[in-house]
Amino acid sequence: MEKDKVDQPVWFPEWALVLEREPFPPSQRECFRQILVSYLHHCKLTSQRATVRSARAFVRKAMAEQGSDSKVAQRKEALNWFFRTARRNKPALRGVPPLARVDLGKAEWERRLIQRLRMLHYQWRTEETYRGWGWRFARFLQNKPVDAATGDDIRTFLSRLATEYQMSASSQKQALNALVFLLREALGKELGDFSDFTRARKRLPLPCVLSREECQQLFASLDGTMQLMAELMYGNGMRLTELLGLRVKDVDLERRQLMVRAGKGGKDRVTVLPESLVDRLRAHRERLRSRYAEDQRDGVPGVWLPEGLDRKYPQAGKSWEWQWFFPSRQLMNDPRSGLRRRHHVLDATFQTAIRQAARRAQLNKRVTPHVLRHSFATHLLESGTDWRSPLRSPLRPLGEFRTLQELLGHKNVVTTQIYTHVMRKPGLGVKSPLDG
Repeated sequence: MEKDKVDQPVWFPEWALVLEREPFPPSQRECFRQILVSYLHHCKLTSQRATVRSARAFVRKAMAEQGSDSKVAQRKEALNWFFRTARRNKPALRGVPPLARVDLGKAEWERRLIQRLRMLHYQWRTEETYRGWGWRFARFLQNKPVDAATGDDIRTFLSRLATEYQMSASSQKQALNALVFLLREALGKELGDFSDFTRARKRLPLPCVLSREECQQLFASLDGTMQLMAELMYGNGMRLTELLGLRVKDVDLERRQLMVRAGKGGKDRVTVLPESLVDRLRAHRERLRSRYAEDQRDGVPGVWLPEGLDRKYPQAGKSWEWQWFFPSRQLMNDPRSGLRRRHHVLDATFQTAIRQAARRAQLNKRVTPHVLRHSFATHLLESGTDWRSPLRSPLRPLGEFRTLQELLGHKNVVTTQIYTHVMRKPGLGVKSPLDG
């Protein structure tokens, strides 16, 4: 194979959805899934791209560790499928529906599901998830058509997820939502009562939180734009997709406010803008003006706009206020239109920067960008946010978390309450007897 092809990285974020639709036996599909998850995790740990060269190194490592010809052959087969399929599918920018491929589904039920999801303006990640669950359900039904499924079929399927596959309660709930939407909304079926399915065991994992000192060590191991992005994410608790999706018009330095557009659930909200970052954000914005002027001189097409807005205001993507606040350094091909334009920083780029910075800072925790959001919420509670009186009990009523809930964009205040369990002095601040 030519050297260029060996070192050419592939971008295939939809591999799990495509794998679900392949006509493989269930055991082979699950084997491929585990191998590919392991390979992509290996790429992250070693800071490598998904290339043929890194795949060969992954296989050699397996040969040295396992020495089993059958397992090595399985790895080769799974990786060959991954790279062949990735090159047949045009790479898509994460978070953008691959409309250029006119991906309208293979089966009639999937086409109707996609049509309904897009008519109701569901996000691409939701569509990807619902289609994946639809194919798992279709394989469960075997020879029975999906449009002939009943509530009893859903009950049996959901119960099997809990008993045989030991799935979490959140995954089971996700499957429930997907199948109800498919059968009721897309196919127009009446399902009856099937609420007596076996429920998965609920487990509320505690978030990983950095101390204030660890946050400073992490920031010191970053520089430039990546450091600014990390400090901004910690400074207001945004989600990663919300940070990357910021436009120039969303960062109001004069009013010290930051607008989050179309956050989780498609909702907008206003969050805090750290006073200590104002000068650096202003300097960053001025640097963006220079790059914006260069793109205008070079005739670079305008940035991507949400569907509908692009049709109503076709020139808005070229205006200054709609530019990405954290743009990528290189131009990228838009998978829908084929235009070569500027996109925002990719999530994988920022995730890799955070992971490498944590390694340089020698932090003893698994650090991801979302950990900064957890740390923001926990440190706010530790510093007294939402205390109405210093004499009130630390066992706070739900209403006292309203401010933090709004800043984080949580739909349910119970989700916000989990941060009380990872505070420096949770509960009543009981001291260990060993410290006495």
